[in-house]
Amino acid sequence: MPIPTIAAIETTEFQLPMHGELRWGSQSSLAVAHHVLVTVALSDDSRGVAEAPPRPTIYGETAATVIAIIRDELAPRLLGQPADSAWARMAPIRNNHTAKGALDMAVHDALAQHAGHSLAEHLGATQARVRVSYILGIGGRDEVLAEAARVVAQGVRVLKVKVGRDWEDDLARIRDLQTMFGATVDLYADANETMQADKAGARLAALREMGLCYCEEPLPVEQVRARAALRAQDALPIIADDSAFTVRDLQRELELDTFDILNIKTPRTGYTASLAMAALTHGRGKGIMVGSQAGSTIGAARAAIFAARPEIEHPSELSFFLKLREEITDRPLILVDGWLMVREALAVQIDPARLRAMTVRAPA
Repeated sequence: MPIPTIAAIETTEFQLPMHGELRWGSQSSLAVAHHVLVTVALSDDSRGVAEAPPRPTIYGETAATVIAIIRDELAPRLLGQPADSAWARMAPIRNNHTAKGALDMAVHDALAQHAGHSLAEHLGATQARVRVSYILGIGGRDEVLAEAARVVAQGVRVLKVKVGRDWEDDLARIRDLQTMFGATVDLYADANETMQADKAGARLAALREMGLCYCEEPLPVEQVRARAALRAQDALPIIADDSAFTVRDLQRELELDTFDILNIKTPRTGYTASLAMAALTHGRGKGIMVGSQAGSTIGAARAAIFAARPEIEHPSELSFFLKLREEITDRPLILVDGWLMVREALAVQIDPARLRAMTVRAPA
């Protein structure tokens, strides 16, 4: 069966209101999900969609730059070309992670339809369900505990707790969560590079003694030797995220042995590079989880399908949609005792009326 070419690429800017802000790191915050929906049509009329979640404080992208780089640089490289060459044709364009990631995921979605396969079959995803975690941001005690109670009532059983602005407050918040939920909810920390090298070992040991599962990016990425030394202490399993944006980054981190678990975020590496990263990581005996980069329901669904690959065993960040007040999909995702069924992720589609209602209109 010949590979179809890419016939059309569309972008739609949309905004979704949230239940409060998400705050992380030393000063980052997110108050509204301001994303871009990318639609790809192939020459055989197969269509695919994916979500680009721009994060200015992480990747330097905004919704406007995502739309511009797709319109001005990426679409001209892809239109009329075989769909299976999309990632390679985008490679010369540096950075612009979520723009390229969304295009790649939409192309894969369309190619699965072209072949008459489900996206799970296309990606080699064989697990029937995936274990889900929820990102719990930094905030006041009552605010954070109320949010935790709300999402646990909605089926979450793993909380990723943002830390890094006030260590004693971080520990108090973790103790409060443990008092609230006991052994029914697992916790792990995300420091977003905020720890200091001379204190990180003791802090990871303290988190281990409190029963946390792991810690994501405790040290600044540029402190490569310190990060390798911290991993060698084996105080608590370390998750790589900011240190492994790309396949090239990952190869460096594997060479230096700086982490235990890789957080693959399909919105920034698409499916093509994410598959390569999973193979490299699994081949070195490291663990893997999947992050949806604070995506809406369509983003979570697309990431969940990838997370159902057999080598991915750790809880994946697939429940940010619980923090959103509105959606653009035709159905919600439902969590049952910490799990998301892949068949439900496969069924999620864009609701055109909801998308129109949430679309950001360009000025006349």
